[in-house]
Amino acid sequence: MKHILTVVFTVLLLVSCKEEKKAEGDLATVETEAQTELQDVKYASFGKKIIASDALSAERMAVHYSNMKVGDTIDAKMIAKVDEVCQAKGCWMKLDLPDGEQVMVKFKDYGFFMPKDISGKEVIINGKAYVNEVPVDEQRHYAEDGGATPEEIAKITEPKKTLSFEADGVLLKED
Repeated sequence: MKHILTVVFTVLLLVSCKEEKKAEGDLATVETEAQTELQDVKYASFGKKIIASDALSAERMAVHYSNMKVGDTIDAKMIAKVDEVCQAKGCWMKLDLPDGEQVMVKFKDYGFFMPKDISGKEVIINGKAYVNEVPVDEQRHYAEDGGATPEEIAKITEPKKTLSFEADGVLLKED
């Protein structure tokens, strides 16, 4: 009787191990497919060379920003859609967050610029996310670079808390 129980137990153990290996194999297949999809997307690279993997979604970054106060800084990599680009040189861009907020992105050491016609396109940015207070004159400068009318610029009269990002590298998703 002991031998029969031992054989039954051994068979059950082998069957359960085999099924777990299959599940692990399925997970590895899904991860490999996701990496392949990332690799299949073509990006134009600006600034420091970065890779597309491990970027936080705009939704996840919005959560991080909501927990930050003026002066806080975190290292981050995020993926988002471009809402606006500096029309003078491409020296800054604004990215959409899902809660209606925007992230003001500048480029480290003024070291690179973005094309001026990328509104609506997806980018991955790498660098430092922070919250700051932008003075009136700087807000007016950005509004002018963005093509605002003199009337719109004149309406800027108070400093504004801004979600910001200093990017050292950017990947622009190509069509």
